Amino acid sequence: MGSINNAFGSIVPSQKQQLLNSNFLSFDSATGGGTFAQQYLPEVYENEIERYGNRTLSGFLKMVGAEMPMSSDQVIWSEQNRLHIAYTGVDVVDASANTLSIDVSPADVTNVISVDSTIVIINEQSGAEVKAVVTASDVSNGNLTVAPYTVANLATGSLFADTSTAKIFVYGSEYAKGSTTPNIVSVEPELTQFSNSPIIIRSKYSVSGSDTAQIGWVNVATEEGADGYLWYLKAESETRLRFEDYLEMSVVEGEKAAAGSGALTNGNKGTEGLFAAIEDRGNVFTGFTPATGLADFDAILKNLDTQGAIEENMLFLNRSVSLGFDDMLATLSAGANGGTAYGLFENSEDMALNLGFTGFRRGSYDFYKTDWKYLNDASTRGALATAAASIEGALIPAGTSTVYDQILGTNIRRPFLHVRYRASQADDRRMKTWLTGSVGGAFTSDLDAMEVNFLSERCLCVQGANNFVLFKAA
Repeated sequence: MGSINNAFGSIVPSQKQQLLNSNFLSFDSATGGGTFAQQYLPEVYENEIERYGNRTLSGFLKMVGAEMPMSSDQVIWSEQNRLHIAYTGVDVVDASANTLSIDVSPADVTNVISVDSTIVIINEQSGAEVKAVVTASDVSNGNLTVAPYTVANLATGSLFADTSTAKIFVYGSEYAKGSTTPNIVSVEPELTQFSNSPIIIRSKYSVSGSDTAQIGWVNVATEEGADGYLWYLKAESETRLRFEDYLEMSVVEGEKAAAGSGALTNGNKGTEGLFAAIEDRGNVFTGFTPATGLADFDAILKNLDTQGAIEENMLFLNRSVSLGFDDMLATLSAGANGGTAYGLFENSEDMALNLGFTGFRRGSYDFYKTDWKYLNDASTRGALATAAASIEGALIPAGTSTVYDQILGTNIRRPFLHVRYRASQADDRRMKTWLTGSVGGAFTSDLDAMEVNFLSERCLCVQGANNFVLFKAA
């Protein structure tokens, strides 16, 4: 006899009143043609679980810097040089004849030491020290003849050998009675100029007109407050948040394109970011460890003494180095030996901790420490497979620096770190957002979609980079 195929699944009578796959429509099955939904309504948590907490990374520059407009393709600033001049790596040509030679072959090195100047000569190998007066100076070739004050010549007692190198600097002068106008080399002050160029940063989010009307079961909420059952709201919001992070990350990680590089060949000039500026013009400390933390930190302080000696500084660290500082501070008693202090916060521990900082004083310096999320996040510099040579933190001086502005033609005070963005009366490119397409209120084209565009043009100015310290793993 013939058979009948069930068109809508298998509806087979049962001897008992019970729920079976054979006598109910199955609409969640992967087989059998049409799936509809689940037989029983599931218990749905309508809110998305925020398992990563606040995922945004920006905020570092808001804490330590400022933003200012600019109208050019390049920002140029000048920084003062040191008041006194020292020479290192000076060759001792003939120790017995008291002759020295300054290498003046680099374009930025000249001999500005005059006859009758009194100088300190330090042996870079042994540390031996002699003070002398200059008796002859060949400015163009950098050759000096000196007369030591305490010994017959530099070779006395093996103080210096003909293979020695020395550090020398002027500490004064001595002229004979009735001397004529001395032949003093005039030292002209020079400014060191630095520049940076802004880069254009762009992003876009696109959603079709049909998808803007598609409602889901999950109520999406994002860090910036977007809320609703339309998934594209979450996607657009996260695109915006990601772009805002890029605005900061691009000027922290930025790198100038070097001559002959692939980027420059491609027409990408790059921009100098924070890390690149510190590595080029600042200080790099490698291998901070809790076991030798205090000794390591004191070495940093001694180096800061040779630089601008900015009294208040901020430490932005990853978790590992931050704990190392905690271990270091735990060995110090509060208020003694450079113990806990909260200078910027009126010495209130609660105020300091509410801002996420812990402060301490060592020597004549105040430090305020906080974790830098960017260095801890697994999607950026956190959770590296190997910690070798990775960046672990940065010491940023607080306050402002005085520089000469080429555009204004005067000295101005600027935060050590600040962002310059392109802006004019016609266009402000700090953070531009606009809609295109024919959905969501935009009627700019026949495209059945909404496109949200983001654009910014900016660069970072790192002034007085010699006062910054970059912490790197050993």
